[in-house]
Amino acid sequence: MSTNVENTRPQAEPATVPRVGVAGAGRMGLPIIGHVARKGFTVGVHDTDQGKRDAVQKAGAHWTDDAAALARDSQVVLVCVGYDDQLRQLAAPGGMLSCMGPGAVLVLVSTVKPETVQMLASQARQAGVHVLDAPVCRGGRAADTGTLLTFVGGDEDALQRARPVLAAYSTDIIHTGEPGSAQIAKAANNLVLWACLVADHEAFALAHRYGLDVENLRQALRISSADNDVLRHWGTNEMVWAEDDLAIVADLARDCGISLPQTEVVRTICRELKPRRYDLDAYGR
Repeated sequence: MSTNVENTRPQAEPATVPRVGVAGAGRMGLPIIGHVARKGFTVGVHDTDQGKRDAVQKAGAHWTDDAAALARDSQVVLVCVGYDDQLRQLAAPGGMLSCMGPGAVLVLVSTVKPETVQMLASQARQAGVHVLDAPVCRGGRAADTGTLLTFVGGDEDALQRARPVLAAYSTDIIHTGEPGSAQIAKAANNLVLWACLVADHEAFALAHRYGLDVENLRQALRISSADNDVLRHWGTNEMVWAEDDLAIVADLARDCGISLPQTEVVRTICRELKPRRYDLDAYGR
């Protein structure tokens, strides 16, 4: 699959899409909802958790219990669910995809398997609906500040139509090719992210055992060739998605017949590290 990674940093654009629907108001979805609403879009939201209604309304969006009506009434629908099987439910009979009108754009913000995106894109095409494969990078901090990086796989014209919505929560939008390609780009991002988290733990555990001031070292490494995002935000990464992210990487590697030995080790370490992350006294013992 060819990938043309061209940084197309979005410029300020007017809110040209009259109605945006959002499925999912979780850790990433809720701040995205707020940013889109503040840009002047009319935003409707559906989530299976009724407890999120107040937060959604405080973010400036309208709550709806009827996912089908939300899909029918929206020109752009953002899907911010957490898991592959939840995304596949969109394609089920009576799911949101079957309710969207011709010309509408379905934006898959979730991090899932490329084949799931390709299946949805194929099914949507038959109904005249465009699918954009649009996972985000930089995590919860960037979601809160509206500074996410969004990889996008899909039709260029559909991307241009949805761009003002994506630009509401993204400072960088990078077109990677066909649907599914953005998931591969996101998997590559996650591979490096979790490898850096493990390397940072090992560097600091070693320095700590030799009595170095770890914070002083961290500040020095930030201006060295060892700089990385985990280092800059040390102590804040919750590792919620590490196992799921690296499982997707492992599946991709298996499917294309490549061995990623470092990533296999990183996955094992992350699994063991999650309950005691940042405890340098415990690392390596």
